[in-house]
Amino acid sequence: MNRIGIQHLPLQPTVQVPPTNTASAKSKQSFISHLQEAATSNRELKISKHANERLTERNIQISEQEWRVVSDKVFEARAKGVNQPLVLMEQAALIVSAKNATVITAMERTEAKNQLFTNIDGTIVL
Repeated sequence: MNRIGIQHLPLQPTVQVPPTNTASAKSKQSFISHLQEAATSNRELKISKHANERLTERNIQISEQEWRVVSDKVFEARAKGVNQPLVLMEQAALIVSAKNATVITAMERTEAKNQLFTNIDGTIVL
């Protein structure tokens, strides 16, 4: 009689997992930390040429401390989805592109009382 040998095969194939490459994990972590650092370190507003001319023409003086507050509030608004806020300060009104972190235009607060503001999607009152 012929003898037939039956060999059992596992139902799930075995897969060998390659060892973790620590250099790859370090580079990913390094990239993430650099990205976070870049996002938080560049939290200053730029002033467009137009806005700078308006600030000079209208003799609007904004202290560095006030600029820091404006910058913080604009970046906070951007994090909440606001792209183009109107910033109302005691002495000035600013239209800011939060997306580009740039002050687009500026006017005295008294001048702003009679204006109609369009293309804004948020207001920051300081």
